Amino acid sequence: MSLHIDANKNDIADAVLLPGDPLRAKWIAETFLENAVCYNKVRGMFGYTGNYKDKRVSVQGSGMGIPSALIYYHELIKEYGVKTLIRVGTAGSYQKHIGLKDIVFAMSASTTSGINKKQFGFGSYAPTADFDLLIKAAEYATKNNIAFNAGNVLSSDQFYSEDPDAYKKWAKSGVLCAEMEAAGLYTIASKNNVQALAILTISDSLVSNTACSAEERENTFTKMVEIALNII
Repeated sequence: MSLHIDANKNDIADAVLLPGDPLRAKWIAETFLENAVCYNKVRGMFGYTGNYKDKRVSVQGSGMGIPSALIYYHELIKEYGVKTLIRVGTAGSYQKHIGLKDIVFAMSASTTSGINKKQFGFGSYAPTADFDLLIKAAEYATKNNIAFNAGNVLSSDQFYSEDPDAYKKWAKSGVLCAEMEAAGLYTIASKNNVQALAILTISDSLVSNTACSAEERENTFTKMVEIALNII
């Protein structure tokens, strides 16, 4: 048992899906998993383990932002021996050609967070996805006619920016969208030699000023979950 996850060693599978929203974790378990059992309710951060196509899979909420998410990533890896971590989350589009409910695979994650500055000093560490998971995701999506974009995303420490045009400098350099956790996930996964990938669904667009509802964010983004479950 760890500080933030009330589970025994065998309660959690080797592969875990990681939505930020604990209610999305609940929805994933109830919608996709057979014989799902809730192993964690600490701080309302639900965690479940069940079966998908005879594969044992867990899904664990991680909260919003790198500091919150790193707590769960760390404990899952260090205390429960998890080997595959797939973030299934939402993102805000920075590009005109990427619209609501589109899928994005985060090949790499730029960030405004300072998590790596202490460790690498004046160097700039580049957090990247696990190549094998990325290829599997792209192959599955292509085979099943699921359109996707793949590239650099921004893991931001700010959800609300005082400058509405701040995103444009990132967009100009090819960043596809913004989210809040992938850079932390890729960093800790690489350090511990485990697999990690962030599969994102566009929930809002800074280009078109459109957004999905809170209910849609919570329980209608099925394609990214389908991809994640079928590559682990």
